[in-house]
Amino acid sequence: MKDIKIEIPKDVKYIIDTLINSSHEAYIVGGCVRDFILGREPKDWDITTNALPLDTIELFKANGFNVIETGLKHGTVTVMINGEGFEITTFRIDSESSDSRHPDSVTFTNSLKEDLSRRDFTINALAYNEKTGLIDYFNGLEDLKSKVIRCVGNAEDRFNEDSLRMLRAVRFSCQLNFEIEDATKCALATNPRRLTLLSAERVREELCKILISDNVYFGIKQLHYLDMLKYIIPELEECYGFEQHNKHHDKTVFGHILSVLENTPAKLELRLSALLHDIGKPKCFTIGEDRQGHFLQHHKHSADMSRKILTRLKFDNKTIDKVCVLVYEHMNRYDFLRTKNTKKFMNRVGVDNLDDLFELQIADIKGSAKEYQDFSNVLILKRDCEKILNEKQPLAIKDLDINGNDLIQLGVKKGKEIGIILNQLLEMILDNSELNIKDKLAEIVKTNCISC
Repeated sequence: MKDIKIEIPKDVKYIIDTLINSSHEAYIVGGCVRDFILGREPKDWDITTNALPLDTIELFKANGFNVIETGLKHGTVTVMINGEGFEITTFRIDSESSDSRHPDSVTFTNSLKEDLSRRDFTINALAYNEKTGLIDYFNGLEDLKSKVIRCVGNAEDRFNEDSLRMLRAVRFSCQLNFEIEDATKCALATNPRRLTLLSAERVREELCKILISDNVYFGIKQLHYLDMLKYIIPELEECYGFEQHNKHHDKTVFGHILSVLENTPAKLELRLSALLHDIGKPKCFTIGEDRQGHFLQHHKHSADMSRKILTRLKFDNKTIDKVCVLVYEHMNRYDFLRTKNTKKFMNRVGVDNLDDLFELQIADIKGSAKEYQDFSNVLILKRDCEKILNEKQPLAIKDLDINGNDLIQLGVKKGKEIGIILNQLLEMILDNSELNIKDKLAEIVKTNCISC
């Protein structure tokens, strides 16, 4: 197919030309071809060839390049050019997979069609080089034009080969705003339990890509309807259909969560917080004397559950800690009548987390019943925090104009007393920042003879 021209980067073109000039076939393949045709900037330029891995290594080493044996048994090597790595994979055929994760064996082939036939979706089974043009054995170009996600060949077979493809189908649907065609969708819903065969890390990576997509609402909803969500975050399934019986809410807990997700910027920690911020509501639901539904301490329950869920999905500690702070504090937007309270709030949340928390709080309110979507209180709190930051008012012990060594010189005994005094001094300056002068603080310590 010669009418499609793809602009291949210079280093990628060099690799392909080197292989072709050495009597091999070579093409760019997969996502880079798909994204270029869609007008998206390709992130990775994957190259496929009929050259055997050892031949590829020998060829590029002979040309003076460093070659890394990335996945030799699967036919992949990485050629380093100008500090950037380019993966080159030999045409291959995967055998059946007994664990729905890894092929039991890999056989190299001289046929590009056989190699493309093992790929997941038609839109990812496209290959190209400048000599031959676009190669499309499975109507991937037509599916790109029709905005359709379709498995190559039999969908059941593709998902049995690697269950992660089930999540990838939903992810590509979200990222590209494509429909999953009926046969592929039917195969997805047939045996979602296959997801339990996957490592937490692989599931996490696909979930993250769904969460930061432009169609996150559709993505999480699709995971539920395909019966896949309960094998990823079963706690969310308890929120589905859970009526809140509260005048502030016109949606179920699950519906509210989707709305909040839709109203948050595409930032991972923020989207995770939106996904989990009300996950504890079903566990603390009560009907009050006012005949309204109440969820006392749901922020605490949700934060505790979030930590367990994110740990289970192998998120890093930094992400877990931040999400749990945002979830725990998401209701904390009222009654900051004293500057001291606002400063304590800022100290507790962390200055770096403030903007994300305000985004979450505003999205939370936007997900409420229409007549309760006033978030002016959040904007007032945000303004007060900005004022404190702009004035560089002290917020934490590290901001005190006196430290532990100074206290020792004043006669305070080493040990836990140092921390107690510093916290007492912090309490004072949170009320009155003008006290944060070393001489004044020293005088307070002397006058009160605290722990001397």
